[in-house]
Amino acid sequence: MPVTLDDDLRELAAALGVATDYWDWQGRHIEVSEGTVRAVLTALGLDVANPEAVRRAREEQRLAPWRRTLPPCLVVREHWAPQVAVHVPHGDPVSLSVRLEDVGTREDVAQEDVWVEPRHVDGRLVGEATFRVPADLPLGWHTLMARTPSGDAECPLVVTPAWLGLSAELDAGPTWGLATQLYSLRSAASWGMGDLADLRDLATWAAKDLGAGFVLVNPLHAASVVAPMEPSPYLPATRRFANPVYLRVEDVPEYSQLPAAAKARVAALAEQSRAGGSAALIDRDTTWAAKREALELVAGVGMSLQRQTGYAAFVEQAGPGLRDFATWCALSEKHGPSWWEWPHELRDPRSDAVAQERELLADRVELHERLQWLVDEQLGAAHEAARAAGMPVGVVHDLAVGVHPEGADSWALGSALAQGIGVGAPADAFNQQGQNWDQPPWRPDRLAELGYAPYRDMLRTVLAHAGGIRVDHILGLFRLWWVPEGHPASEGTYVRYDHEAMVGILALEAHRAGAFVVGEDLGTVEPWVRDYLGERGILGTSILWFEKDSQGRPLPPEHWRRLCLASVTTHDLPPTAGYLVGEHLRVRDELHLLTRSIEEERAADAVDQEAWRTLLRERDLLPDEAGEQEVVEALHRLMAQAPSMLLGVALPDLVGDRRTINQPGTDEEYPNWRVPLAGPDGSPLLLEDVMASERGRALAATLTGAHRLR
Repeated sequence: MPVTLDDDLRELAAALGVATDYWDWQGRHIEVSEGTVRAVLTALGLDVANPEAVRRAREEQRLAPWRRTLPPCLVVREHWAPQVAVHVPHGDPVSLSVRLEDVGTREDVAQEDVWVEPRHVDGRLVGEATFRVPADLPLGWHTLMARTPSGDAECPLVVTPAWLGLSAELDAGPTWGLATQLYSLRSAASWGMGDLADLRDLATWAAKDLGAGFVLVNPLHAASVVAPMEPSPYLPATRRFANPVYLRVEDVPEYSQLPAAAKARVAALAEQSRAGGSAALIDRDTTWAAKREALELVAGVGMSLQRQTGYAAFVEQAGPGLRDFATWCALSEKHGPSWWEWPHELRDPRSDAVAQERELLADRVELHERLQWLVDEQLGAAHEAARAAGMPVGVVHDLAVGVHPEGADSWALGSALAQGIGVGAPADAFNQQGQNWDQPPWRPDRLAELGYAPYRDMLRTVLAHAGGIRVDHILGLFRLWWVPEGHPASEGTYVRYDHEAMVGILALEAHRAGAFVVGEDLGTVEPWVRDYLGERGILGTSILWFEKDSQGRPLPPEHWRRLCLASVTTHDLPPTAGYLVGEHLRVRDELHLLTRSIEEERAADAVDQEAWRTLLRERDLLPDEAGEQEVVEALHRLMAQAPSMLLGVALPDLVGDRRTINQPGTDEEYPNWRVPLAGPDGSPLLLEDVMASERGRALAATLTGAHRLR
């Protein structure tokens, strides 16, 4: 039956950017259920319990702009001169000026002669004056200030780049690089899982021996400090701070000052972790337990005056956000990893009870603050080593879509995140039952009221030591699929964001960091979104298997986008060798994720793969009788014919690994994000094995041999 929503509910939803209908991946028009719409509006803080409440909420939305002098936040592009409405008691004079960031100078804003009928609001007549923002403001975070007889007001005015584009290092031409899940890349010296020293060594080797221009890593965001540690790097406790499990303990300067007995204990912990590193799956909990004990010993060593000064500067720059995160870590150690189950008075980070606990746990809070400083140092060292080795880009970091519902951000950011909602994706060709990632989304209204400060601060931290940033599911800056708690993933709806603000602030912070932005724009994409991202100089993503023309045939690489990161595979598919033998079908069939028979899926996949092989043969890239490695290399040669500015090679492809890293739509059914790097036979490999791999050198040569790459 068709869904019928009353006009008031539909109008209210539209005002909040909540979709009441959409088009699915098969082109069908879907009406969103009334229950979903009401649940989403409730999560946005509205009372929609009955028709009268809906009418009141709608009237509140109409009057909201007239109740405040200035908008919550104004985000514009450079050289734009938009109008801004200022609301004051009717007849009151008002002046507007801009206080520029840093320099503190002021610039008057001109009023325009525009008549707007005044409105009765809360028993008084309110007028609207129109001003035009100057077009010559510099990039940055400025302040718009209004002065009136009844009081002053101000709001953030953010001027963002019209075009971001590529970093200066890529002006000379395209480059290629490696994409790796860092935890899976173990070395002989790491503690059971890959760490930041391994990243440094991988980048140095890839630059000097292979000619690679960058290394793209999985999100390194912090997870819970209490077992079990969430294995998915895309479901972190916070996106602002990094996971200290990636620290190389022996590289911390204070390690060398440990007494002999303490150093012996650290050595024993390291050996214990390395022994566990031979296991079939990554064991983060064992590694973290060992590293935490070792880092506690290291933290007991006094720091030099220079180190103390550096640490103090880091803490001051990080501000209250670091204190909140470290407090959450300390409280988690005492009360458990889920803040929903803490004593009620501790669930509010601004409560007196939390302040008292912070004092009682001061040593633990300080430890977690210091660990973030150490991670920041080692992240910086890895990026600097990559650049020193000749990489034009260096390290490219990955930004997850959201955070764990029980994590630090969910606790510390409060109403900036919608509670009772999980972010996900509607059904598509590869996930035909839809997805719910159980991540509380940003509330668009609260983000604007907060001047986008939490979003900005997160971006600044991730970009601190990066030549570029990949934004997972960048479509989420435009709209996100909200799934109300208790609903299946298919019964969600889209919620719109102010993409001009979200993308603009992302571009501004990347510009300031000297980095480019790659948006993972796969899945169900509105056609105009890719055009908009291209207009702003944000790179897209091309996966060879998904590049098809309108007839479903392989799209010749010369027709791929220039502004994009192209690769043969991605972390949500098997490595190329595994894809060629149908690993993606086998796993989905065993986990009952297919909506048609395995025979039908295999037949369709065989047709698809043969189409790609035919294109390879037509271009003399593949002999008639070719083995697995020859096909893998040929596919990468084909990709290298694309005009794409960045080409990515999955590290597992260098060594012939076949196993899927992550199977979307699963949790415990598959060991997602716990699979170590392995060879074709499934035997675990170390970083040293990768560096010695002739197969890897041969694959890299297919790209360094492409004359247009460097």
